[in-house]
Amino acid sequence: MRSEASFPLKAAAALGLLFLHLPIAIIFLYAFTTEERSYVFPPPGLTLKWFAVAWERPDIWQALGLSLQVAAWATLLALILGTLVAGAMTRARFFGRDQVTLLILLPIALPGILTGLAMRQAFGVAGIPFSTWTIVLGHATFCIVIVHNNAVARMRRLSGAILEASADLGANSFQTFRHILLPNLGSALLAGGMLAFALSFDEVIVTTFTAGAQSTIPIWMLEELIRPHQRPVTNVVAMVVFAATFLPILAAYYLTRGGSETAGGGK
Repeated sequence: MRSEASFPLKAAAALGLLFLHLPIAIIFLYAFTTEERSYVFPPPGLTLKWFAVAWERPDIWQALGLSLQVAAWATLLALILGTLVAGAMTRARFFGRDQVTLLILLPIALPGILTGLAMRQAFGVAGIPFSTWTIVLGHATFCIVIVHNNAVARMRRLSGAILEASADLGANSFQTFRHILLPNLGSALLAGGMLAFALSFDEVIVTTFTAGAQSTIPIWMLEELIRPHQRPVTNVVAMVVFAATFLPILAAYYLTRGGSETAGGGK
């Protein structure tokens, strides 16, 4: 028998949602304000001019292009390595398997500042100059975990008899992966890839340690907040980042809402 939630419980839930989402609403509101330097409430007026200003600024396009490039490569790398690791850890049985699994999941559990510092020092020891690829490698550390979690959750649902039947019918390992395993992993990998892309696109801490002099969109936003030129432009870019991250996360949720897959793994 279902019972209706009490009014205090509903009020507490409403306050919690308001606390979480009111700052986002404020960002959206002040993307349209006519005031350039300060935040005055209520806004003295509303305008769309800041969207045109943001469109004409080349530094925004450069940062956006770098963010998209890094997110795309980090997601591709995560899809390949995360799927292979998930297959090995699901099907193989060996001594220390649980410890290896912990090591795989560790990058997403560690604070980003530790991951970023470790990557920066590793690049310094190896003599690797900072570039787009150093950012990609830094982002891949946690993107691989996202894909791994989704792939493992789906693989655990698959019956081993399917793979055995494929082998009995003469299929080799590649044919089994292509025609049996990959179609069954499709939606889980798509969800993991979209979530990895969203997390990479708005990553700040690891990027700060691995980017060198380059600026992704989150780094650009931080610099604009420290030395503001046109505050509403920053809010316009924040709306773009919101859409670029929210839509993939929403799609990943709907692809894995059955509850059997892991859409994020806690990042």
